[in-house]
Amino acid sequence: MPKCDRGSNMIIHNKYIDLFEKMEQTIGARKTAGICPAMGYTSNLDILCDFRIDVLNRLLETHMPDADLNALQPAKYIKTAEDFISTVVHYCRNGIGGEVDIEDFAVIENLFDTKPGIGGTSAQAAMALAAVGCPSVIHLTDDSREVCDLLHSPYIRTVSPDGELIHTDRVNRRRDQEIHYIIQFRKGDVIRSRGQTVEIPASNRLIVTRVTVNAFVPFSQPYFAYIERHAKSISSNVLSSFNCIKDERVLRERLDAVKRHVRAYKANNPAGVTFFEDAHYHSLEIRKLCIETLYPEVDIVCMNEEELALTLGMYNRPVDIGDILSCIEGVFFLKNLFSVKKGIIVHTKDYSMYAGDEPGADIESGLIYGNLMATAKAMYGSYGTREQIFEVMKLPLSEKGLRHRERAMASPYAAKTAIVPTKYIDKPKYTIGLGDSFVGGVQICFM
Repeated sequence: MPKCDRGSNMIIHNKYIDLFEKMEQTIGARKTAGICPAMGYTSNLDILCDFRIDVLNRLLETHMPDADLNALQPAKYIKTAEDFISTVVHYCRNGIGGEVDIEDFAVIENLFDTKPGIGGTSAQAAMALAAVGCPSVIHLTDDSREVCDLLHSPYIRTVSPDGELIHTDRVNRRRDQEIHYIIQFRKGDVIRSRGQTVEIPASNRLIVTRVTVNAFVPFSQPYFAYIERHAKSISSNVLSSFNCIKDERVLRERLDAVKRHVRAYKANNPAGVTFFEDAHYHSLEIRKLCIETLYPEVDIVCMNEEELALTLGMYNRPVDIGDILSCIEGVFFLKNLFSVKKGIIVHTKDYSMYAGDEPGADIESGLIYGNLMATAKAMYGSYGTREQIFEVMKLPLSEKGLRHRERAMASPYAAKTAIVPTKYIDKPKYTIGLGDSFVGGVQICFM
């Protein structure tokens, strides 16, 4: 990691420029060498809702006119319109993201205009890379025609039952479709009900799920065999999306298989990076099992600040996510507690951070590429092309991110921490897939 000093704000600005200008050349060289990341494990069909605050306000008036907006709590399982309204108000009121299951989409399917999108961390990360011409190999769970059509790209391939790399237009459906409704809400919108007002403090998203195939995450053994057999050409191996599994027996089976796979991959490519992206879990017990099984097996763990706070809370470690040194200390606590092999990444709207041992790559460049791809997704709602990322480059660096960087550079953690301010937008139009796009961008530094 680069040494940090107080004059490095201009250095990080110039590094953004340098990396953007070299992006095509860097990706081209990796393609020529036949190197790419592997992206696991889930896919699904997202239904992107055109969420409007006036619709929510009308729903409150119709279904819950006497509700106390500050007292409404999220449903554990949405069965009624009232459950849905309470849940949305809670997440909007706190400006936080999350996932909640629903019994039947009929409760909400006619409330908003919608359009289809791709879902799943690995699938969205692959789409973000494809938008800049970077190839990847992807593991599918929902292999429906709608999903495969959305994923169709010359830069995205999966592994056929015969062990052959194929584009998604050649996939024959074998599994159930899974649909997630995406509710994206925007900072500054005001919830109103009978004289009460609540301003949304931060843009974020709520994912309403009716889990089918991803309750089990059926693994493709040909995918695992291909990655292990061609490990030298797989620069990084991304693991994600166990968060919808609720059956502990099923989860243990999947985690045991992943452990065997990771060890085989590393045996065949010791320089390859194993990368675990955390998530919002439907069960704390499931989350705990994933953490305690996978964190010790991987090189890098990646999460957002809400997931950092939740994870630390599970292990009775307080953290102030507004205090960068508290966050860094929390990251090192987790790294040491679970013996994460290299380090932990935290991504936020103001900065991204790596803390840990030398990662064997220019991790700061990975954070920059991740930031650019996430911000492009936030601005345009699509996966950022080079032309769109050029527009992102014109944005200022986050002032809060710059302050966090300066404070970290002056701390005892400077030598083992890299912090990169984001290109900042105060009110992103889109809030879904930002972390997944970030994960895609980070992989470029390992290629």
